[in-house]
Amino acid sequence: MATRKLTSKASEKKQFSGNKLSVCIVVSQWHKDITDALLEGTFQEFEKTDIQQFDMEVINVPGSYELPLGAQWAINHYKPDAVICLGCIIRGETPHFNYISKAVADGIMHLNLAHNIPVIFGVLTTDTLKQATQRSGGKHGNKGADAAIAVLEMVELKNKLK
Repeated sequence: MATRKLTSKASEKKQFSGNKLSVCIVVSQWHKDITDALLEGTFQEFEKTDIQQFDMEVINVPGSYELPLGAQWAINHYKPDAVICLGCIIRGETPHFNYISKAVADGIMHLNLAHNIPVIFGVLTTDTLKQATQRSGGKHGNKGADAAIAVLEMVELKNKLK
């Protein structure tokens, strides 16, 4: 578990209501080069906001299959405003990819509904390592950054609907 202090660049700030946000980021350690890049993209996107204070915890789990349980524990322990699950599942020669991908997606969706907070699916499901690399800071952007944007938009929506 790690905490990271974030600083904002005034010229690039994105405006969001409120000045504090509590987020847990649960990160799979399988395909660590990819998930580390996703995590960095998440941090970089949060740094672009006008949020004054982040309460951010990073929790590592062994693989993507463990993301929903890690997120459940994070929700129960930290009571965050949102959770981001970051992982990478690459198709192999067996149907294992299909089972893991579906289980992770279903688990994360269940947490959204059960806890009434955004639990963001930042899990790459690709055919190749090259595709994963392209989506974790390569030519197709960084899906970790997209996950941070999704958190901000969902928290903003929840605040508006209160």
